[in-house]
Amino acid sequence: MMDKHIAHIANGPFNIGQAAARSGVSSKMIRHYESLGLLPAVHRTGAGYRQYGEKEVHTLSFIRRARTLGFSMAEIAELLKLWQNKRRASADVKRIALAHVADLERRIAEMAAMKQTLQHLAHCCQGNNRPDCPILTELAA
Repeated sequence: MMDKHIAHIANGPFNIGQAAARSGVSSKMIRHYESLGLLPAVHRTGAGYRQYGEKEVHTLSFIRRARTLGFSMAEIAELLKLWQNKRRASADVKRIALAHVADLERRIAEMAAMKQTLQHLAHCCQGNNRPDCPILTELAA
């Protein structure tokens, strides 16, 4: 049989450090997400310490996974609202995901072009003791 105290801790409330460890989100980012309204203000003890429950930890994990996929804070806010709305249309979620995919494709193309330009400039640079450098010439153009 599990000790009552241990069962209580396993289900919360958790302090910010425990919530951070359980969700994989740093304490600093938890405070940031609260300030942005992504995580609602949580109950505080008489001493002012935040107390998080399983629901908040689950929300923090959701935010962490969305950030890992590169969603913006605005997109995460929309996704959170849809996630919490059991009457949502999955088409709304798909629209956000596909818009993010299009943005990623655009950024990948931009980065590939940057890489190609830098490779070309580096190839043209002699890399010796002379001051002539096509990389700097291009940057100054």
